[in-house]
Amino acid sequence: MKNLLQVIVRFHFTILFLIIELVCFLLIVNNNNYHKTVFLNSNNAISGGIYNKVNSFSDYVRLTKINDKLSNENTLLHNLLSENYKLSADSFFFYQDTLFKQQYVYRSAKVINNSINKQRNYITLNKGRNQGIQTEMGVVTNNGVIGIVKSVSDNYSTVLSLLNSRLKISAKIKKNNHHGSFYWDGKDYRKARLIEIPSHVDIKIGDTITTSSFSSVFPEGILLGTADEVLPSSGGNFREIIVLLSNDFNQISYVDVIGDLLKDERLELENEVEK
Repeated sequence: MKNLLQVIVRFHFTILFLIIELVCFLLIVNNNNYHKTVFLNSNNAISGGIYNKVNSFSDYVRLTKINDKLSNENTLLHNLLSENYKLSADSFFFYQDTLFKQQYVYRSAKVINNSINKQRNYITLNKGRNQGIQTEMGVVTNNGVIGIVKSVSDNYSTVLSLLNSRLKISAKIKKNNHHGSFYWDGKDYRKARLIEIPSHVDIKIGDTITTSSFSSVFPEGILLGTADEVLPSSGGNFREIIVLLSNDFNQISYVDVIGDLLKDERLELENEVEK
């Protein structure tokens, strides 16, 4: 308090001058419409700029919550798609008063670890057994296939990335339904290969490549990429296609894990036939 009084005594002329200046400024603004208008406009501009900065900072802080919300909404929409339901004319389902029986269930998850620079790349998700994730489930984004769940703990799961030389997926050329095997050759993380396509098949640069109905993991028609280069046949009956992947694996943040409710029934029947 003593120091404050000393400062006031030392600078009392300066303080008095500033007070008088402020009083004069207020008198001018209050008694002149032009000056009042200029002052109010300037005040609004300054306060508006401050509020805008504060609001931008608040939006940035809320980004994580917003992304989580959008991911959950996207998963909900996926679950409502007609492709996830199996139309049945069986009297059993009509008896149950159900025309459609759901086949695929989507669960959202966040990527917490990801690699793209190895021959065998893996992805870690923040969801596991407690959240309904199981091994051999497909993993996708809005842009297409990401991989297949390899192992699961209570609250985490690891995914065999599409960028893993051990992973092969049944794929097809969308426009003519010719099937082949889709895999990554370990070179460019933006490109993969589609093989076992008959030489006579018509395929052009830009043709869409999707998952096929032969897959027991993914629904048919999930995007894999587009034909980027068609390699000439080397005298055999088949040709290879270089595919530009639809997903940029260096930028994935949120994914959907697909559960096939009818998968066990299909595999059990197929295993029985093989025996």
